[in-house]
Amino acid sequence: MQCPCDPSKLYSECCQKAHDNILSVSTAEALMRSRFSAFVLADIDYLQKSHHSSKRPSKREKKEIQQWAKSVDWIKLEVLNTTKGTALDDTGTVEFKAFFMEDGNIQVIHENSRFCKEQGHWVYLDAVE
Repeated sequence: MQCPCDPSKLYSECCQKAHDNILSVSTAEALMRSRFSAFVLADIDYLQKSHHSSKRPSKREKKEIQQWAKSVDWIKLEVLNTTKGTALDDTGTVEFKAFFMEDGNIQVIHENSRFCKEQGHWVYLDAVE
């Protein structure tokens, strides 16, 4: 299977590694890519695990996110910019566009996301305002 975050790579050689072991994620961009793939695969447990503990969605929100992720057709991910977020950093940002089809219309999530390390691994914190 091709990886949802980058169809030129195999899922088993890309985001599956993160999904199997979040500690293997070494950069903020890799975490963001693995979260996109988790949305495509509706892997809500991984989305929860990779979300900062202070901002994790509730059980009700988790179910809503899962239903929504399954209801749309994911098209592609474009990474536009990154700041910091290397293995040596504790924080970083990743600007991206995630394209999907919903109700017959192409939609785009354009976000500059903040990431940080929590308990030794990268997590999604929030969107930069």
